[in-house]
Amino acid sequence: MINGKTKDGFEYILSDAALDNMELVDALEELDEGNTLAAAKVISLLLGKEQKKAFYKFYRTESGNVPVEKACTVLKEIFEGAEETKNS
Repeated sequence: MINGKTKDGFEYILSDAALDNMELVDALEELDEGNTLAAAKVISLLLGKEQKKAFYKFYRTESGNVPVEKACTVLKEIFEGAEETKNS
């Protein structure tokens, strides 16, 4: 299990089961290939239902949307943090 916090202050917990998931790898591959629609699936698989709701609430703008580019940037940050935690 990995506990983390983004630079913006969003706190999250990544379970070992969520990280060891081939469907997550598939969704990440789609995202890497430029399919930004896969970001929602990655967030769901990585964070689960409740943390996804918290993620959206945290990053929701005043106009009521969660920007795709911001979500992708934060996902990258979460994975980089997870990798650092695993390697330390």
